[in-house]
Amino acid sequence: MEPQINKTLVMEIPIGAFSALKQTTDEFAKSMRLAAAVKWYEKGMVSQEKAAEIAGLCREDFIMALAYFDVSPFQYSAEEILGES
Repeated sequence: MEPQINKTLVMEIPIGAFSALKQTTDEFAKSMRLAAAVKWYEKGMVSQEKAAEIAGLCREDFIMALAYFDVSPFQYSAEEILGES
């Protein structure tokens, strides 16, 4: 397995965003990572494995997070699955 290489991203966020969500800056950063990963997964832009990596979670915890966001862990709709048979 290759060693993980990380990159630091610096973003300017209005101070009101932290108080609106009642989060510390670290909590806010984790929330943003998770929200982005869930949305990109939901849109089919990244795999479940990659989304979990982006979120900083193991795959099992990412699947649990999908439930919190009311996002299906499956990237195919029932109609798409039925249409393949």
